[in-house]
Amino acid sequence: MLTRQSAFCTYIIKIGTFVIKICTNQHEAFLLFISTVNIVPMKPGFLARHQDFWLFIGLLLWLGIFHTLENASAMWSDYFVVLLVLAPVQVPTLVFAWNKERLSQLHSSRGYLTYWFICFGICLPTSTILCILVQPTQYHDLIVVSSLCSYTLEFLLAANAYYQKRGRQSKWIRKIDLDNALLISVTLISVTLAAMAVSSLNNPIYHTKEQLLIGFEFSIEKIIRHFGTFLSIALQFQFMYLCGYLFFYINSRFLVSKVLRQNGLVLYVLSVLATVALLYPIVAQLIASLPMNQLFGHIFPPNPFKLENAFAALAIMLISLPIVLALQWARQNSQIMALEKEKTQTELDLLKQQLNPHFFFNTLNNLYAMSLQQSKQTSESILQLSELMRYVIYKGQEPTVSIRDEVKYLDDYIQLQRIRLRKALDFQFKQVITDDRQTIAPLLLIVFVENAFKHGIESADNETVLHLDLRCDSRQLYFRCENSVESAIETKDGIGLSNLKRRLTLLYPGKHALKTTAQDHTFTAELQLDLA
Repeated sequence: MLTRQSAFCTYIIKIGTFVIKICTNQHEAFLLFISTVNIVPMKPGFLARHQDFWLFIGLLLWLGIFHTLENASAMWSDYFVVLLVLAPVQVPTLVFAWNKERLSQLHSSRGYLTYWFICFGICLPTSTILCILVQPTQYHDLIVVSSLCSYTLEFLLAANAYYQKRGRQSKWIRKIDLDNALLISVTLISVTLAAMAVSSLNNPIYHTKEQLLIGFEFSIEKIIRHFGTFLSIALQFQFMYLCGYLFFYINSRFLVSKVLRQNGLVLYVLSVLATVALLYPIVAQLIASLPMNQLFGHIFPPNPFKLENAFAALAIMLISLPIVLALQWARQNSQIMALEKEKTQTELDLLKQQLNPHFFFNTLNNLYAMSLQQSKQTSESILQLSELMRYVIYKGQEPTVSIRDEVKYLDDYIQLQRIRLRKALDFQFKQVITDDRQTIAPLLLIVFVENAFKHGIESADNETVLHLDLRCDSRQLYFRCENSVESAIETKDGIGLSNLKRRLTLLYPGKHALKTTAQDHTFTAELQLDLA
């Protein structure tokens, strides 16, 4: 909605929830505008695109290593023979893993699942059966294990992909950090060991007068019948593991984060020794006093001061050190990346805020000149300006727009300029667009046309030229703007081209080419974008 507030060329343009006030007089023009853009992610590297392939290669190599170790005299020849035996089995999985990313991009979810089923539902079982029929009997078990491991690895990769895509959005999953994961693992291990211990009761193989050995036994009937014993043993195992978790917690939360980071390695080692000396006799005494210690045949010595208890505490702290450091490094790296992304986002926002008022300032000058001449086209021009502003406000906030919308924006702008232009203009706009739904970043092409009018057409005394050439397909965009100029253009870029170059660097890193030339009163700008 347009509202003229007074006779002094003051206009209010209402577009949705936005209210934009335009004030002009003989000397100034004011416009307030804010917009945002998103950051286009960079294309992953070679290893990232074929990561699953290398994981299946690693699986193949480990299978060869483990089978070679079973021989008393392990030789390189045995290792390569095993790899040659297993390679035909893994051909379907390796081919699928190599092309996995490309298949997911070129096909829908149903099409991708079709290729997945062909690989793991048809080709892998077929290659397994064929290799069993062809290879000697001694390799049959290995071939079957190889196929089962491939299914297991694919399941893990699919579960990880699901977590990366959707699982992180769940609040309860995001709350599971290393500490919570350890506590959950400790609880599961305690319950499992308690169930196996109760299932081994009264079994002469595991249970004697002297001790109870934990066998690989699971008996629901015994667990229910001795539920009190099961619960007691589970709680005692939980307490025992929590004592070990205490050393990990102190190491990760205090010794590494405070002492090692602030005071160095020497004080960290001394602090570890002091912590172990303070806690290990107390913890050892508590664990030795547990009833299950007697049930299992005094697996913990009655003397709490034995150095083997101290070595166990030291082992927990030293083994956890690289894990804690790696997690802290990953956390810091994520924070740095978030800050860099925020910085880039802010820089893009500022560039857009500089670009859009620059364009509207020029348009306001045009409207001001028309209002002084009391042109009947003033109201129509303001309506056209409102359409342009609506595009900038709404479409300019999106990460990408269709090439169709961007071309319409150019046409509207040029039409608005030609209304007030009182000189002959040789205007041509050639368009070769195979798919007008192809998307690009918004407000890129307008900079060239705006500069053409500002630096060439408006200041010309004779007939002027504006030739535009736009070619766009699914892989590449080419835009050429050629306009006449009266004098040599300064080599230093104005704010429009400077901001455009910075935006291209941020939005299309390594995927754009911008060339400008000035010769024989003609300025030419060429932009090429890689859209693949």
